[in-house]
Amino acid sequence: MLKRIGLSPGKKLLVFLLSLVAITIPMGNVYNSISIIFFVLLSVLAVRRQDVSFRSVLLWPVLLFLLMVASVLWSVNCTASIKALGKEASLIFIPLAFFLNRRLGRRGVDDILKNYSIGMCLFGLYCLIRAIVRYTATGNANVLFYHELAGVGLNAIYLSVLFSLALFEFLSRTHKTIMGNVSMLFLLIMVFMLSSKNIIFIDVVLIINYYLFFSGMAKKARITAIATFCILAAILGYYGKIYQRFVHETETGATVTSMGIHNVTINEAWSNNQFSSNDYFNGTAFRTYQIRIFTEMLQEDPILFTGYGLNNSGIKIEAKGNEHNLYHGNDENVGYNKLNFHNQYVEAFADLGIFGVLIIFIMAIINLVNGIKQKYFVHIAFAILMISLFLTETFLWRQRGVVFFTVFYCLFNDLYPQRVFKPAQAPDA
Repeated sequence: MLKRIGLSPGKKLLVFLLSLVAITIPMGNVYNSISIIFFVLLSVLAVRRQDVSFRSVLLWPVLLFLLMVASVLWSVNCTASIKALGKEASLIFIPLAFFLNRRLGRRGVDDILKNYSIGMCLFGLYCLIRAIVRYTATGNANVLFYHELAGVGLNAIYLSVLFSLALFEFLSRTHKTIMGNVSMLFLLIMVFMLSSKNIIFIDVVLIINYYLFFSGMAKKARITAIATFCILAAILGYYGKIYQRFVHETETGATVTSMGIHNVTINEAWSNNQFSSNDYFNGTAFRTYQIRIFTEMLQEDPILFTGYGLNNSGIKIEAKGNEHNLYHGNDENVGYNKLNFHNQYVEAFADLGIFGVLIIFIMAIINLVNGIKQKYFVHIAFAILMISLFLTETFLWRQRGVVFFTVFYCLFNDLYPQRVFKPAQAPDA
């Protein structure tokens, strides 16, 4: 059927389509959705019986989506749950397309990663040029950092993750080029400018581990590379907004600023029954408060096995915020009581019950174990990024997040096993 419309089904077409899906993730959702539709549609048209096989690793995203569908039956707001299913559809369509296609080998996956990395460099360059133009017009340095650098409608933390995977692809290349090293440095600088503390920390740890265990460099060369990288990271981390964000995150004592703002401690976030509009939560304190109110929900409502239904824990979070008198926000700022759990494991538990969080946990472990078995650094880096990101963001409850995770989860874990060639034995004398 594909040949009739002028397309030749095969590995090159599959690599192109998956590259297109991955590259369009940071763009508008409509472009990424169209790419996914093409990938799924052409996978159906190009299906061959000999390529179709059952792979249990691809079943877990499908099970998560089916649980989301089932949660509509007990949801406290069926309309909200049904509406959320659309952005989660990648959990079922992408794995099904992988089921219908031939399994790619390491070379095919590497080709997709190379295309993806070039795409992320170009998108990063676009973000930087746009920010420089805005800075020239306004003189406001904030446009060069964090969410303003990412742009409207794109979360800086999510973009940091996209850039990080491309960074690791350039880092792990066996044959490095000047352009590849320049691209790697550019992406590293962009990750620091996006100022996500968690992602910066994980990236630094992973890069050091690459030089220690995966680079194949001599001992002195490894030490030199690690020292050079640490100095560069320290310089980038000390500059401007990045340093300020780390300082705010490490403030643990209860302080009151000159503006009368009270910095809430971790202990206060866990134990205080009432707060005020002058209370400020840094990232750690706020996530501590959110875990605390989740434990209260478990005690008050029968959600252990069912949760509140997909996309419905926000109703209870807002009620808890009102109960504890959190800052409700205004026309310019979103109130604390309007924010989700910022923890994928907790969010899945609250929305889907214990089976939802177990499926996510199983996928995270499978992802890491397979990466270690394959000794594939980019896969390992992706797995660790996801495990850590799930602790601070509801990544799978956002369209870009669920597409990114599902595509690369399927791509890495559905790898065709590498053949092990044994040297031929010499004939007996």
